[in-house]
Amino acid sequence: MFLVNDGCRIWDRRRVRFSILGTVEVRSDNGDELPLGGPRQRALLALLLVDAGRIVTFERLIDGLYGDQPPAGAANALQSQVSRLRRTLPGVISFHPTGYRIDVDPMDVDVHRFEDLARHHDVTHLRAALDLWRGPLELPVDTAARLVELRLSAEEDLFEARLALGENVVPEVRAKVAEYPLRERLRGQLMRALYAAGRQAEALAEFEDARRLLATELGADPTAELAATHLAVLRGETRPSLPAQLTSFVGRHDERGRITRLLNESRLVTIVGPGGVGKTRIAIEVAPPDTCFVDLSTVDGDVAQAVLSALGVRDAGLFPSAGGTPDAGTRVLAALADRRLLLVLDNCEHVVNEAARLSRAVLTGCPGTRILATSREALGITGEYLCPLPPLGPAEAARLFADRARAVSPGFAESSATVRRVCAALDGLPLAIELAAARLRTLTLDEIADRLDDRFRLLSRGDRTAPPRHRTLRAVVEWSWDLLADDEQLLAGQLTVFAGGATFETVTAVCDSAAPLPDLVDRSLVENVGGRYRMLETIRAFCAAQFDLEPLRRRHAVYFHELAEQAAPELRRAAQLVWMSRLDSEQANLRAALTWAIDADVALALRLVGALSQYWYLRGLRDEVAPLAAALLERVGTEPPDELDEEYVLCVVYAAWGRTDAPERETHLKLSESFMDASRGPLRRPFTAYLWAATTGPPKGASQRALASDDLWSESFTVLGNGILHLYDGSTEAADRECTRALAGFRAIGDRWAMAIALNILAALTDARGDKRFLPLVEEALRLVAELDSVEDTASLLRRRGHHFARHGDLDAAESDFARVVASARQAGVPEFLADGYWGLGEVARFRGDLGEALRLQELALATCTHGPYTTGEARARILVALGRLAEEDGDMDQARSRFDLAVTVALASRNMPNAAASAEGLAGVALRDGDAELAATLLGAAVALRGTALAGDPDVESVSSKARASLGAGYGTAFDRGASLARDEALTLLGQRVP
Repeated sequence: MFLVNDGCRIWDRRRVRFSILGTVEVRSDNGDELPLGGPRQRALLALLLVDAGRIVTFERLIDGLYGDQPPAGAANALQSQVSRLRRTLPGVISFHPTGYRIDVDPMDVDVHRFEDLARHHDVTHLRAALDLWRGPLELPVDTAARLVELRLSAEEDLFEARLALGENVVPEVRAKVAEYPLRERLRGQLMRALYAAGRQAEALAEFEDARRLLATELGADPTAELAATHLAVLRGETRPSLPAQLTSFVGRHDERGRITRLLNESRLVTIVGPGGVGKTRIAIEVAPPDTCFVDLSTVDGDVAQAVLSALGVRDAGLFPSAGGTPDAGTRVLAALADRRLLLVLDNCEHVVNEAARLSRAVLTGCPGTRILATSREALGITGEYLCPLPPLGPAEAARLFADRARAVSPGFAESSATVRRVCAALDGLPLAIELAAARLRTLTLDEIADRLDDRFRLLSRGDRTAPPRHRTLRAVVEWSWDLLADDEQLLAGQLTVFAGGATFETVTAVCDSAAPLPDLVDRSLVENVGGRYRMLETIRAFCAAQFDLEPLRRRHAVYFHELAEQAAPELRRAAQLVWMSRLDSEQANLRAALTWAIDADVALALRLVGALSQYWYLRGLRDEVAPLAAALLERVGTEPPDELDEEYVLCVVYAAWGRTDAPERETHLKLSESFMDASRGPLRRPFTAYLWAATTGPPKGASQRALASDDLWSESFTVLGNGILHLYDGSTEAADRECTRALAGFRAIGDRWAMAIALNILAALTDARGDKRFLPLVEEALRLVAELDSVEDTASLLRRRGHHFARHGDLDAAESDFARVVASARQAGVPEFLADGYWGLGEVARFRGDLGEALRLQELALATCTHGPYTTGEARARILVALGRLAEEDGDMDQARSRFDLAVTVALASRNMPNAAASAEGLAGVALRDGDAELAATLLGAAVALRGTALAGDPDVESVSSKARASLGAGYGTAFDRGASLARDEALTLLGQRVP
């Protein structure tokens, strides 16, 4: 609080807002304005607020107030101005040997809120930022100029965001260009906006006007960026979008304009047409930069998982518990909830029902998302706008053929009548035309025309009801096939066994001979991208039909099983990043091998699951693998081969994560539990122990199988597991000792994943004790998970660090960490992480005194935190404790007690004594408010007994402790010691709970 000098009103500093983006103002939340002095005092306040929370030197203040020629005695005059401002704002301005600082939260100053909002670069935040500007600035010229430049940059960012959404911004950008004619970014935006509106000539004229002005006014040429925009307009190209295209786009002007207009008017547009007509290419061409492109051509049916992959969303990685993972559709909605983008669903025809269901859910639950689909048939959803895409007309088809022909035959002319005849024979289908034009490397145009005529006559006598894609594209591919020698045909057929391509080494190992591979590349049947050889899917489908590939599929599966087994131990060593990258590149092949083995060789499929389990977990692929694991379990039944018991357990784990409602789940879990019994000997696959514990919770005794003791990783992991159990049991000294020992072992091996787990547990222990090692431990763990590219685990560590900052009073740092948790959770699409972020932000709001906002955030966290057998117990317990404290603050002791009691129950369900201790501390606050200070002190002692250590630096605990001590005097220590001496069972009995 501070006292102002107008009527002696008392103002709460936490409720004051400062404004300098216009006239300088200081207002309370209810709108009361604090009278300020004259222009110089207002300018002084503005200069301090621009650097709120930082020291502003005397020199800068004098320069800002008096300019380059300050009067004599300027320093004294400054001191006098500061003294008057201090009387107006007592307790806010502090003196330092080099200057002054205004001690206010930067987020209470509009200029800092403006900068924070403008960083987001989306329409909503940018508009909110610009709305903070109220008029001309009362600031020194240089400071005002800097802020005006920031505002102009934000306006340009807003134009950029609106352009990305396909909005017509021509009038607004043109007005801004008139105001700043030499600003090249604005000029480029105007050119792009004009071009998008179909006004290419005007766009080019803008470039010429900019070039003339730059030469006249500055003697300079346009920047490379503006020149590139000019070139793109000249060529008729839109801005690049993913996936990047290697050839120019020809024709389709009317269709592009129609699709763009439809996207501006509706949220679902479907481009329909036959295969090979160019639906994918035109979708890429019209898509703005802020686009998520999802290729469904190789998807079996799980459209939602394909969208998650395209969004870069993975499963929880290192620290989160397993079991009851939200389904892929729910995670898609979580990932898109607050985003504004265009979702392109490409090649929907074979998964049209699944695509339709997901599209409806996204359109209903994600108002900022639009969908552009390509398919051979409509999705059939209310509100869908169809855009049929016909074959190219004669002129455009000839232009396309000539454009592609010039790439292999410079100087090729498009006016040839033979070109028009070839294009007509190919029905104007772009893919067929491009393949035909590529054959000019080895054939003349007349030879191409003759061959195509032969093929189409042959096919025209076949099934007239067959899809157009098969009537035309098959002819083109078959013609390419006929050009190959016998050994080339054999290799082309064998290459189709690979999903996602293969390296030369892999082709050599799996196929009969890789020698003809360069010839296939020359003939455009195979492409070499980054050292991997791939086929177009249409060509691959044709070639696969020419041979019996079953023997090769076994060879393929065996090869990739051997690769997985070779990688498995390396994933626990220093080379894990290299091997994870290698497995990443072969992910499609590994999936294809497992899919084949599920039907053809159950034992091999189980071995693949065993070898790949740790990779899948580290890469967050649990949702993707779960359906395959479930299908394998159906083949295995309840009598797996004895020698593959661990592989069976791993299969059950992955199936359980994706199919928690399957009726046979409990049967498989019970059988797996018997396989994990110690009597079966040490585990061959050490990671099985972790995945089993992550699914079912900490071991309930000594019945779980031990790890093999002949390697350092297994030894260290066993020690780490004991340390975690000690932490949950409240045996902190033993936990610290064991985790420290485990960390040393993992450091010697170089396993980043295991080191991060050990560091995380040690950080929890040091944080509770108030040990200064906490931050270095967390920072190291953050570096390790960054190397593993784990967004989810970064969020987990930020949650821990943010809680530390909040408990120790650094609320700005805490808020920053929790905001990053929320952002990461939205990126990952995992509600559990959103709950963590909302909980943390709610705690920050509570510590700041904003109880209404705190309650809103905690209730949101509880609603977001999904229920599960083991997944979310810790998060739910934390949220319930926070809600209990808020109820206590509100005076509702019954509600507070209910929340704390439920938090204890949740904590005990996961056998987590530290969480139970937090509930005990909450109940101590309730007891104190009920007037029973002795019970409060005893409960605080019981919390120490449960956690195994006192909680250092916690403001809630310290508040209850100090009040109870003041009430009891010397009796406080007696009551506290009574609670601290309780055994765990006795402490839980005091809380009204029984040990599970």
